[in-house]
Amino acid sequence: KELLHMIGGFGLQNKVEELRKRKGLNQEEFAKAIRVSRQTVSSIENGKYNPSLDLAFIISDFFEKPIEDIFIHERKRKNEK
Repeated sequence: KELLHMIGGFGLQNKVEELRKRKGLNQEEFAKAIRVSRQTVSSIENGKYNPSLDLAFIISDFFEKPIEDIFIHERKRKNEK
């Protein structure tokens, strides 16, 4: 499941939930592995929170994937709503 988040004209899709589930982890287990709260994981997955660059790299390292394969940034065109 990919989520599309719009903030200030920019979109951020992330595959955190999909990748976490592929590894067979629940949110609590994943949160402990990357040293954040379960609520932070939930907020990232639900698009309510964009992780810091440091946290994005920690997540990238955990999944052994390039950061751009997990967090995909898209500029919103001015004529889109």
